[in-house]
Amino acid sequence: MGDYLISLDTDTFLWLNSYHAHFWDFFMKVVTGKLIWGAMYISILFALYKAFGLKIMIIIFIGSCLAVLFADQLTASIIRPSLGRLRPSHPENPISELVHIVDGKRGGAYGFPSSHAANTFAVATLLSLVFRQIRFTIAIFFWAILNCYSRIYLGMHYPGDLLVGSVIGTAFGLFIYICLSLFFKRKGLFIWDHEKPDYPLTRLIKSPFLIYPSDIIIFIEILTLSGVCLAYLFF
Repeated sequence: MGDYLISLDTDTFLWLNSYHAHFWDFFMKVVTGKLIWGAMYISILFALYKAFGLKIMIIIFIGSCLAVLFADQLTASIIRPSLGRLRPSHPENPISELVHIVDGKRGGAYGFPSSHAANTFAVATLLSLVFRQIRFTIAIFFWAILNCYSRIYLGMHYPGDLLVGSVIGTAFGLFIYICLSLFFKRKGLFIWDHEKPDYPLTRLIKSPFLIYPSDIIIFIEILTLSGVCLAYLFF
C-alpha cells in the first residue's frame, strides 16, 4: 500500500509539474515568496482592528504567529529530518531529471511535509474562523491553495507533501482558534456568539454598500495578483 501511494504521488506530481509556460514560471516564482504578500498581511491586521479593536487584534495576531510557528517547527524541524524524503527537484532524487524547475532553484534536501502548506493553511483556517464571512473564506483558502500549487509547479514538493502539510496547518489553526475562544470567554474580552454567526462582522466600514473589514483583505489579494501579472507584461 505504501509503495502504491508513493508511486501515485510521484505520477501525480510529474503530471502536474509537466504543464508550464514562461508566464507561469514568472508568476509562480513570485507568488510563492513571502514578501509579495506583505501588503495582504498588513491588510489583515487592519481588518482585525476595524472588526474587533486594537486589543483583540494584537491577541489574534499573536495567536496567528503561534499557529505558524507550531506548524512550521513540526514540519521543518521535527518530521522532515526524521523521515528524510527528498524533494522531487533534489539532484539525488531519481526523478530530478524529469522535474521542471525555475531559475535553477531546487530548495533544501527534504520536503515532506511542506512547511509552505502548513503555514498558509494554519493562517487561512484561523482567519476564516475569526471573520466567518463566506467570500473571505473562499479568498483566503484560494491564497493557501495557490501557494501550495506553486510548490508543485516549481518542483519543490510532491502533492503528498502539501496534503499532509495542509492537514497539519489546519489542525494548528483550529487549535489556536479554540484556545483564543476560551481565553476571550474567560477574560470577558470578546465572545464569538454561535447563535449569531455574523456577530464579529457587524462593525462595517462606513459605506453605502455592505463592505466587511475582511473585504479589504480580498481587495489587496486581488490587487497583489493583478500586480504580478502587470509586472510580467511591463518588466
